[in-house]
Amino acid sequence: MHLDHDLDEKYPHRHTYSAPATERPDGTRRALRIGLGGPVGSGKTATVAALCRALRTEVSIAVVTNDIYTREDADFLLRQAVLPPERIQAVETGACPHTAIRDDISANLEAVEDLEDAVGPLDLILVESGGDNLTATFSKGLVDAQVFVIDVAGGDDIPRKGGPGVTTADLLVINKTDLAPYVGSDLERMALDAKKQRGELPVAFTSLTSAEGVGPVADWVRARLAAWTA
Repeated sequence: MHLDHDLDEKYPHRHTYSAPATERPDGTRRALRIGLGGPVGSGKTATVAALCRALRTEVSIAVVTNDIYTREDADFLLRQAVLPPERIQAVETGACPHTAIRDDISANLEAVEDLEDAVGPLDLILVESGGDNLTATFSKGLVDAQVFVIDVAGGDDIPRKGGPGVTTADLLVINKTDLAPYVGSDLERMALDAKKQRGELPVAFTSLTSAEGVGPVADWVRARLAAWTA
């Protein structure tokens, strides 16, 4: 699922694990793992919640959240009742979130495996990073594909600035498009800059204030699931 591009040459220390096996120890196929990263406040947790609502009647899904010292994101998902409580696991990273999704992935791997043991078989596990910056990337030993979420309120120059999250994520999500007129962000410019940075890699524009706002991301996840189970 990962597209290597030249990330490993530019940032060899960021990917220190080989791709995980596609089967569990009992021989059954494990769940597809998709990581969601992005800056603080970009809408990662809201995107996870919207994806759970969109997909929970179609596939067996679970979520792992990452926060530094709290269960804030997991508690939000629980309050929203997007999934049964036993399908949501919280990881407290104790340090910058990227350490637990890229450098030492053991806590997240344990959470993923515990979910598969407890409520499996699962089709999909979403692993949400705590809020980080434009350098946040997931280890290939943890997830099969990465979604990177930015938002228009952060400035329409973010796609142009690039960074590993923007340039190499399997899907770039530009969120909160409904705010563009109020914060002076040019969506067309963002689309053009993202295209220059990412080439043929997909970009989705979302506004989670509408019922169908997460539709483009949900469709992308469905396509990844279809490829995973083919």
